[in-house]
Amino acid sequence: MVVQVSTDLNDPRFTAVGLFAEAFTGLTNRFATQLDQHRLSTVEFEVMMRLARSPGRRLRMTDLAAQTSLSTSGVTRVVDRMDRAGLIRREACSTDRRSSYAVITDKGLSRLDDLLPDHLELIERWLVQPLTPAQYDAFLDALRALRDAVNPCATAGSDEPAELPAEAQNA
Repeated sequence: MVVQVSTDLNDPRFTAVGLFAEAFTGLTNRFATQLDQHRLSTVEFEVMMRLARSPGRRLRMTDLAAQTSLSTSGVTRVVDRMDRAGLIRREACSTDRRSSYAVITDKGLSRLDDLLPDHLELIERWLVQPLTPAQYDAFLDALRALRDAVNPCATAGSDEPAELPAEAQNA
């Protein structure tokens, strides 16, 4: 007996999700190879970038979890490991004893400064160049709309992206 699938398997929505997943996986694999050369995991890089681009270069642990692919316990484990490596540190919240902050250190900023030129080259080659400027702008708008729909807490604790300090830029 042959089972019939009642849903159209050629529905373009399946194609859209599949293409998005394939593109994301391809980019992630290319980035992971480069990050591995700098002895960082993709999660550690994501945490460092979130912190470096946040006001005061710090986020509450709960906001860091909301902005990453990690659970609150996963953020705790990553932050503890990165704290031992001197890349980030924890700070107690002065107004709420239950909260703490993750803060990127000068050593963490220096590590980012070492790897970001190569990372930006990969982004340029594999994300920006394949698109026209208009496609790229539309892509960013679409990604923001998707992010805001599926993960409205993703910008928790953030204002504007911060620049690397001058000492890290010139390291």
